[in-house]
Amino acid sequence: MSGRIARRRLLRTAGCGLIAGAGAAGALQWSAPGAQQGAGRGHFGARPANDAPSEAFVHIMAHADDSLYFMNPELEQCLRGTAPVVTVCMTGGESDGRNALSTGPGYAGLPERRPDFARARINGLREATAYMVTGDWLSPWHVEPLTLLPGFRVESQTLAAAPRVRLILMELVEARALRAPRRDSLRGLWLGATRDLPTLVPTASPVGRVFRYTREQVIDSLAAVLERYRPTVVRTLDPNPTRLARQPHYAGAPPVLQGIATYDHQDHTASAHFAQAALARYWGRGPARLTAVDSYLGYEVALLPNSLDDAATARKTAVLDVYGWVGGRNCGDPAGCGDRKVGARSKDTRWTNNLRHRAPGTQHWVRPLPGGRLAAFAVLGGQAHCWTETGAGSGVWSGPVPLGGSLLEGQVQALRHADGTLRLFSVRTVLPAPGVPHRREVVTTAQTGRVSAGAPAFGPWLSLGAPERDPSGSLEMGYPVAATGRDGRVFVFVRDRSGGVSFRSTDGSGEWGAWRPLPPGPGRPVVVQDGLDAAVDGTGRVHVVAAGPRTVHHWRSGEPGGTPRAAGPTLLPAATGPLSLAALPGGGMRLALREPVTSRVVVADLRPGGTGWRVTAQCAPIGGYGRVALAREGTATVLAARDAAGLVRLSAGSGRPGPWLGGGVPHRGTAALTRDARGRTVAVVLGMDGRLGSARIGGTGSGAAADWVTHDGRAPDDVLTS
Repeated sequence: MSGRIARRRLLRTAGCGLIAGAGAAGALQWSAPGAQQGAGRGHFGARPANDAPSEAFVHIMAHADDSLYFMNPELEQCLRGTAPVVTVCMTGGESDGRNALSTGPGYAGLPERRPDFARARINGLREATAYMVTGDWLSPWHVEPLTLLPGFRVESQTLAAAPRVRLILMELVEARALRAPRRDSLRGLWLGATRDLPTLVPTASPVGRVFRYTREQVIDSLAAVLERYRPTVVRTLDPNPTRLARQPHYAGAPPVLQGIATYDHQDHTASAHFAQAALARYWGRGPARLTAVDSYLGYEVALLPNSLDDAATARKTAVLDVYGWVGGRNCGDPAGCGDRKVGARSKDTRWTNNLRHRAPGTQHWVRPLPGGRLAAFAVLGGQAHCWTETGAGSGVWSGPVPLGGSLLEGQVQALRHADGTLRLFSVRTVLPAPGVPHRREVVTTAQTGRVSAGAPAFGPWLSLGAPERDPSGSLEMGYPVAATGRDGRVFVFVRDRSGGVSFRSTDGSGEWGAWRPLPPGPGRPVVVQDGLDAAVDGTGRVHVVAAGPRTVHHWRSGEPGGTPRAAGPTLLPAATGPLSLAALPGGGMRLALREPVTSRVVVADLRPGGTGWRVTAQCAPIGGYGRVALAREGTATVLAARDAAGLVRLSAGSGRPGPWLGGGVPHRGTAALTRDARGRTVAVVLGMDGRLGSARIGGTGSGAAADWVTHDGRAPDDVLTS
């Protein structure tokens, strides 16, 4: 049959109305069970605790292609698992209603059909999702209206072949411009420029009419999704993109919408702010399952080196080609079968070559306590939590025990003092409220020496503020890394709004000084990516490293415990961002980074007393992205890195890195490497289900081995053998 003939699949199931493939939409045969019985049909009730799967994912985004561009390959990895995966698309993404490239011939003469274009984008999203899950882009979906709040309905689509996969489409009107202020937009609603925001009804929608949402109703709708699915991982777009140095002025725009133009789309940012507010509401309503949150850079990745290798980029492109209706395949819907504004262009944009978390993670989140027990720290539910070994070197963990904090982000940085006690660092978001500006701040807490529920007790969280006094400037601050010298002086470093590195440090009495910038050295000001690292060498000098667009920058103190100064050009190649440092014997340092484009892990050394860095190892490619954990344990160099499948992979070599071990477990963030009370090297990760996974590493080189177990002692089902 000709490709112009629609491929249609209509299946009737007991009590479920029609399950429609894309072709059914064109025939206006979408099912809407319960639509005649009123809006109560499909209302979310609370799921019993014992009914919850071990993992569940909720993605909150602005437009239909956001998860495909900015959350993949992590999106596809969870779709190919067995956990519930819910994607909430907040806007219709209707743009100007012309389903074509703006640079194409005759574009200006095309009619503006916004309901059709919104439907075409929905079709593209569900086809791309079905393709990732089943391999069949026309795998059918069950379509119905759904009530999140009394009096409101949204469109729900459930993949028939995998009912754990659901799309929830709110269809709020989009901003229809990258940066230009518009009252009727997510940003206008978030900032109070408009009282409410209407929806745009896509063609053939089972919802049937326009709704108007206030700011609180949008937050409550997202919180209702969280309450229903009780996710272990929530994924959002970037709440804190970098602001343009030169702010455009838009005549006639409300003042509240001026001066906040960034490198990202305004809808992306506003959707992330609404997600943060919904999470705060969800967590504040009472006991909730512990939830990890990951946020992804949007358009800003186009300014950064490619973090994905060719294979990952090719797969993302294939998925986006389905979404973009490449080849014009017929799904049977006259409204359109995908988003031709994307079309075949995804391979030409740097968005496809990248996956970057706003919080780059840290390798320093597992530390030994006085007495030898290991303690691990992570942010779950916006609070810090602690797991501890039940006995020194036992390999058996208890926890997690909450340590307080509110709306904390990223991974907790744990610092060990000379007396063995710990200090934690994180970043806290303060959401806007009457008289309270929207801001972010570095926070810290110190171990008190007491024990609570088997875990070390910590004091109150102290705000260290941000390098920028302007609250809006603090939103662009990076994530802290910390180090302490032999004299007990503590340093904490962050990427600041200008793209440089700023720090605070304690004096001899333990009092914190003011924020100050690290001197950039001679020449032009340094602009770095987030993902710094700091460490102290064998002579007590503090080292700081950060990746710039073309090379790695290095600062070190001239004397033990002194303030780091620019150490001169490293002559190292560019890196994809996050870096990891470890001390070598005699005052040298070792650095692990990833090459752009190949994602290969590279190791470089600064020899004791030397002034120049030298690449000493290039590891076998394993794909993946993100920070590589690095440890120097005795004479062994140990690495832990994410591979192309999202599994943690280990390497242990004598002197230089060894070959990558087989096996590994799914995880989020960066692995931690440390040594336990029995002298064994231990790798620790946080799973997607909020449980710890750990492995004791034995041997080096081709004789190395590691067995992964979860913190409750059970082996994960998907562990691979070496």
